Amino acid sequence: MASYLPSMEKVQHAVLGPRGGDKVADLQKETKEMSDKARLTTDYGVKQTSADDWLKIVNNDKTGPMLLEDPFARERIHRFDHERIPERVVHARGSGAFGKFKLFESAEDVTFAPILTDTSRETPIFIRFSTVLGSRGSADTVRDVRGFAIKFYTQEGNWDIVANNIPVFFIQDAIKFPDVIHAGKPEPHNEVPQAQTAHNNFWDFQYNHTEATHMFMWAMSDRGIPRSYRMMQGFGVNTFTLINAKGERHFVKFIFTPELGVHSLIWDEALKLAGQDPDFHRKDLWEAIENGVFPKWKFGIQVIPEADEHKFDFDILDATKIWPEDLVPVRYIGEFELNRNPDEFFPQTEQVAFCTSHIVPGIGFSDDPLLQGRNFSYFDTQLSRLGINWQELPINRPVCPVMNFNRDGAMRHTITKGTVNYWPNRFEKVKPATHEEGGYVEYAEKVAGIKARARSAKFKEHFAQAQLFWNSMSAVEKNHIINALGFELDHCEDPVVYERMVTRLADIDLGLAQTVAEMVGGEPPKEASRPNHGRKAPGLSQTEFPGSKPTIASRRIAILVADGYDQVAYSAAYAAISAGLAIPLVIGTKRSKIVAAGGAGSTTPHHHLEGFRSTMVDAIFIPGGVDSIRALSKNGRALHWIREAFGHLKAIGATGEAVDLVNKAIGLPAVSVSESAEVQDSYGVVTMRETKPGSLSEAVDIVKAGAGFMEKFFHNIAQHRCWARELDGLHSQVAY
Repeated sequence: MASYLPSMEKVQHAVLGPRGGDKVADLQKETKEMSDKARLTTDYGVKQTSADDWLKIVNNDKTGPMLLEDPFARERIHRFDHERIPERVVHARGSGAFGKFKLFESAEDVTFAPILTDTSRETPIFIRFSTVLGSRGSADTVRDVRGFAIKFYTQEGNWDIVANNIPVFFIQDAIKFPDVIHAGKPEPHNEVPQAQTAHNNFWDFQYNHTEATHMFMWAMSDRGIPRSYRMMQGFGVNTFTLINAKGERHFVKFIFTPELGVHSLIWDEALKLAGQDPDFHRKDLWEAIENGVFPKWKFGIQVIPEADEHKFDFDILDATKIWPEDLVPVRYIGEFELNRNPDEFFPQTEQVAFCTSHIVPGIGFSDDPLLQGRNFSYFDTQLSRLGINWQELPINRPVCPVMNFNRDGAMRHTITKGTVNYWPNRFEKVKPATHEEGGYVEYAEKVAGIKARARSAKFKEHFAQAQLFWNSMSAVEKNHIINALGFELDHCEDPVVYERMVTRLADIDLGLAQTVAEMVGGEPPKEASRPNHGRKAPGLSQTEFPGSKPTIASRRIAILVADGYDQVAYSAAYAAISAGLAIPLVIGTKRSKIVAAGGAGSTTPHHHLEGFRSTMVDAIFIPGGVDSIRALSKNGRALHWIREAFGHLKAIGATGEAVDLVNKAIGLPAVSVSESAEVQDSYGVVTMRETKPGSLSEAVDIVKAGAGFMEKFFHNIAQHRCWARELDGLHSQVAY
């Protein structure tokens, strides 16, 4: 996606560091650059004279039959017919980028893995974000879990963390993978609905599979509709192990927290974006990196000594449970950033393959039954998509040396010289590595038990953490969960499904169950199925993650104009937005040149009002100008822009005559506007009727107590949403 910062030089891709560029250099061997000096060839290297006409019998008067002897045409069609590979069964819809990982605190007390102990390293990474249920062509903004898979190209081999943006999962045992995914996918008789859980089968499974209760509460929360991949937390979900140099083992969970904070869309916004801009998330990631605003995450670990495994009232190996942060604090030891977009989507983002079984010395597996199954499944699933030599593909191959006796298979690339292809051999070639040489040695875990299809006692408790999650939500988040459940169950036509789900919600909270029952037509329960324990935990509510500092960086801010706009206010706002590393998007009544009042300047909008919508931006600013505001006031779409932005709780800024336009569009007595040169901030609507030279600063410090117009406007943008509008019921009083 093109940069929207014409006033700035485009920031070049960051230098990845002394080792961080290893993967980029590795990929260069496979990368070709197109140019006007290159000439069209076949795949076997012969130059072609035409790409427009199949070889045929022809004269000036008649076109005859085409000839099958044409090798060039047959190759083009042959290649085209076989361009598609099977899409992923889950996580088919995705987007990715390259970056680097840097450790700032050694974890040598719990592991000897160099990537987690060597603070001098910079490790190249590739991250693929994804939705889970939808097909490759589905929309980005559907309600779903998001994949957050990281491939670390370490000097000891590839390490993959196949994470999600939610820390738990629907199932405890991997044998249930087919069932949970079949239930969530489109129903088998009519292939409906696409990329949605709002249907009978999904919620039938949730009721009948009580261990899913905790997870569906997370999925119905705002975590299910993230504003951006760059504003999601990531969680390894499964329990892994770390082994230190003393041979001591610790259990570990991995957590990534974004520098920009954890933020989500409004549900109405997500619904509209799915149609207006189905590529919204992948464009957002690409745009931020192209503009040099590289997304960053803190890399954290939660660690439990092996001796403490059984000291909790939940099983730490249960993937449907979190480790509450008040019991097991997160220790942030590093950070990673994404700073380079792919050169070509298919060979990089589509062909990248992640496996939970890809670990390096110092990191190990636990007996987490979901992880054990994932270790098989993720390895196995690559065969149908990519073939047996999938690890030789450029995006998947390590940057460290690879040498073994694996041979042949479809699409083998490696050529291995020598007369033996087995071990042991008489030459002692390619002998197994010792531990001292960096060889992987499994932890000598002592295991005792019986062979049975069963689960331990703690795995059978399914409701305490669902209650913990609900109790820890803010009032706004609880309201969103209620509305999400109301939407989902409203789309279930079978009364058995929504009536039973109401009783399940009573296992979590009676008030929640009664409210949802009233919305969807179920029988409101008169008493709770079990008491709510009332406990809360830190780190569950998104409100605890506003971002490392207030910023508008990478936010999209629309500037609405028509002929006769105020050039002074427009120029000051545009410059200030650009200086804050946000993206100013000029939206006009037309996309051709728009002239400022008195001919003081002109601008060519990026989009016109009908071609772009408020859902695609984070805030709007409207400069004054008598003629501009007169035109916008008569434009229904312009009024809708303002009302929709207000309903979606976004910051709105207006100066001069635009104050009256905003007041007309919103039309609520509770929202006050400026009547003078004094700045008025009312429910995130920031207005200043009288503008004077210097009253709109281009250099803005974002602080809560800022007195200037831009300071207040930018502070509201940095808060992501004006939740007070929703809490006071104002957003629902405006039609949008």
